[in-house]
Amino acid sequence: MIRLLLRVLGQEYGRPVRRTVALMTLTAVVEGLSYALLVPVLRGLFGGDPGEAVPWLVAFGGAVAAYAVLRYVSDLFGFRAGTTLLGGMYHRLGEHLARLPLGWYGAGRVGEVSVLAGQGVLETMGVLAHLLSPYLGAVVTPLTIVGVMLAYDWHLGLAALIAVPLVVAIQVWTGRSLAAGDAERHRRDTEATGRVIEYLQAQPVLRAGGRSGRHFTSLDDSLRELRRASRRTVVSVVPGMIGLTLVVQAVFTGLLVLGTFLALGGSVGVAEVLTILVLAARCADPLLSLADLGGKLRSARSGLARLDELLRAEPLPEAPQPLQPAGHGLELESVTFRQGDRTVIDKVSLSVPEGQRLAVVGPSGAGKSTLLQLLARFHDVDSGAVRLGGVDVRDVGSEALMARFAVVFQDVYLFDGTIEENVRLGRPGASDAEVRAAASAARLDEVIERLPGGWAANVGEGGARLSGGERQRVSIARALLKDAPVVLLDEVTSALDPVNEAAVHEGIERLMAGRTVVMVAHRIRTVRRADRIAFLDGGRVVEEGSHDELLSRGGRYAAFWEMSQSGLPAR
Repeated sequence: MIRLLLRVLGQEYGRPVRRTVALMTLTAVVEGLSYALLVPVLRGLFGGDPGEAVPWLVAFGGAVAAYAVLRYVSDLFGFRAGTTLLGGMYHRLGEHLARLPLGWYGAGRVGEVSVLAGQGVLETMGVLAHLLSPYLGAVVTPLTIVGVMLAYDWHLGLAALIAVPLVVAIQVWTGRSLAAGDAERHRRDTEATGRVIEYLQAQPVLRAGGRSGRHFTSLDDSLRELRRASRRTVVSVVPGMIGLTLVVQAVFTGLLVLGTFLALGGSVGVAEVLTILVLAARCADPLLSLADLGGKLRSARSGLARLDELLRAEPLPEAPQPLQPAGHGLELESVTFRQGDRTVIDKVSLSVPEGQRLAVVGPSGAGKSTLLQLLARFHDVDSGAVRLGGVDVRDVGSEALMARFAVVFQDVYLFDGTIEENVRLGRPGASDAEVRAAASAARLDEVIERLPGGWAANVGEGGARLSGGERQRVSIARALLKDAPVVLLDEVTSALDPVNEAAVHEGIERLMAGRTVVMVAHRIRTVRRADRIAFLDGGRVVEEGSHDELLSRGGRYAAFWEMSQSGLPAR
């Protein structure tokens, strides 16, 4: 498990982890060896002069004090290492998730990542702080005590040694029976978490439909299955716990009988027999705790394996020798992109000279938004090439590439913070004057004046305290502050009221000025201002040209234009 932990975290954490494990092991050995001093103590007490036990009692006290100091230091190391690993794991997980292609975030990923990033990380990184020390104590201390028994009397020591393979066999058997149940429980846990998130997000729809939580059957069913899976996991551990208890009791009884027989025969002294029995009793508690500790460690290891699987998901590859684009023109050359068995973009070739605007129109599901994502390299194409300034985007460093793009999506997500913090995401090092200027250009200052707290107003999770149009203004202000040479717009005004639409259009016009622009749009006013228009359907460009050229052809775009003029939805 330690090797898996280091593989997940990275080898830079190897030294503190190994040091902590070594110190915890030493502590467990010292605890076991300290009990060896009980033999001379009991010999002195049962001998002719009880005073002979005093020096040994002092030595025993010193050994216990040394063990206490080691235990304190090892636990302190464990807590510090656990805290360090927790921070390191969150940093590595966050950085890795940020590098994964958007295509990885498919159905069920939200629940899976939520469980792993919350309960999973805390459970696995808490091993050093909470589980490893008692587990090593439950394994190493009894083994050390058995060694002490063998040193004083091989008969009794050998009898105690019989418990070792039995305990190992029970632990292996319990682990195997628990593994299947734990995998099922995790699957149900992930599904239930996803359903809870879905339930929370669907509250407006549920309430509008007059449905309460009692009737949200998908959530009820997932929670019911989670309860059943958890019950099966708990039940699978019970036989191991009972078996371990029986083995410990049987071995202790055997030692008692054998010790009595040897004492009566004069082979060993009473002090040795009493010491062996005390040591055997001392072994019982940690051995009995093995079932519980082992189950927690196996659960943590399963979580660690899932984290390892997540961290092994391939991010978009970085160019070994990144190139710099020579300009800001865009080009797609015979681009094909698939999601599963579905071809979303099929041999598309387009070009957008630097400083010009391309409008992409077409029916829903035509692949318009995916086209924008390919331009910004949110995915890698399956064939063909996407170029920026004549350079394949795969040959440009990811940070350098994203520095050249400002993307405004239809659905804006704002982080739970102030308006100013959300705008500053565009360029964190911008001055206050630059932030205010960007907000003013996006007409966000009108919103700020109305809000209690102004710039310091908290937008809530996802920007819930702002309207859709207000969130869109924050997004445009963020893009304006970034001041990137290429702008990608994804139907940014499709669901806005007239007032917000006018404000957003004004901000968009300022954002597009002098930049290379690719926009997905249905609004005629936006489309007409493009230098060229591409009509996309079924992942293919079926028509391309200027607004007037496409109208004169009387094809798909002309039909789209007529329906837009009449107020009907384009199909």
